Amino acid sequence: MDIIKPRRLRKGDLIGLVAPASTPSSEEKILKGALYLEQLGYRVKCGKHIRTVYGYLAGSDDERSADFNEMVRDKNVKAIFAIRGGYGTPRLLQMIDYRALKAHPKIIVGYSDLTALQLAIFRKIGLVTFSGPMTGSDMWRDFDPYTEEHFWRMLTSNKKIGAMNNPADEPLKILRHGKASGRLVGGNLSLLACLMGTPFQPPMEDSILVLEDVDESPYRVDRILAQLLNAGILHKLEALVYGKFTDCVPSNPSDPYLTIDQVQEEFAQKIKCPVVMNFQYGHISRKLTVPLGLKTKIDTKKIKFEVLENAVM
Repeated sequence: MDIIKPRRLRKGDLIGLVAPASTPSSEEKILKGALYLEQLGYRVKCGKHIRTVYGYLAGSDDERSADFNEMVRDKNVKAIFAIRGGYGTPRLLQMIDYRALKAHPKIIVGYSDLTALQLAIFRKIGLVTFSGPMTGSDMWRDFDPYTEEHFWRMLTSNKKIGAMNNPADEPLKILRHGKASGRLVGGNLSLLACLMGTPFQPPMEDSILVLEDVDESPYRVDRILAQLLNAGILHKLEALVYGKFTDCVPSNPSDPYLTIDQVQEEFAQKIKCPVVMNFQYGHISRKLTVPLGLKTKIDTKKIKFEVLENAVM
C-alpha cells in the first residue's frame, strides 16, 4: 500500500469543521471550538449541517456526507476537524469521495465514532489521519496542555514524531514482552469491529494495533476481542496496545463479573506478540494523538513506543 501524508498546517490555513456523527450538544461548543482555532491564527469554515438534528444524527446521511465531501473538494481547506463523535459515521463510508481526497489529501482529525471513517480512508487511499482531540469535545474549554502540545506538534512539524510517551504518573503496563515494528492502526474497538468483513476493513497484517473504548461492559469488550481472535486478526499483529477503556465497568456489579483489566490480560495470553496496556489514549482529556498509518516500533524491555517518521509533509 502506498502511504499518503497531508501537508502540515500553517497559520492562516483554513480548517473545516464537520459533524459526521452526532450533533454537537450545544451552540457554545461549536462557537468556542471555532474561536479557539481562530485565536491560534487559523481560519474556520463550518459545515452547513453541523447544527441539524435528526434523532441521534447530525442530519441525514446525505447531509452529513455532503458536508464532509464539500470540505474534501474545497482546495482552500487544508484540514478537516470533527466537532464531536457520537453515532452514525459508518453509515457514510460508501458516500465519501475518496478519489477527490486522494487527489487533494488533507489533515483529518477526530476519534471515537470517527474511527470508522479514518480506517476506511486508510484502506481506500492510504492517507494518514489523526485520532485525536475534537473541537467540541476537547478544544472548546480547558484544553489539556499535554494533549494540546502533542497534537499541534504532530500537525505542524514535518520532523519525525519519535517517542509516544505517557505522562510520568501513567506508566505503561507490560502484559507480554517483546520487540515489534509495523504500521499503526486502530482506534475505538467497537468501531473497528463494525468494519470487519467489509471493504473498509484496514489491513491488519504487519500492524501495531492500538485500541480504546468507552461505556462498554467488560463482557462486551470480551465478545469483540473474541471475534477478532477467532477471525485470526489478533494473530496477524506485530503488537497490541491497549489504550484507556473508560467507564468500562459491569452494568450490574452484584452479578459475577470480570474486570476490564482481567479481560485485557487474558486475551494478551492468547497471542504471541508484545502486548501493553494503559497507553494514554482514548476518551480522556489528557491524551496522545495517534497518527494512523505510520511506521512504529515498540520495545517492552525499554518501555519504548516510538513513531519512526513524520506525519505531515
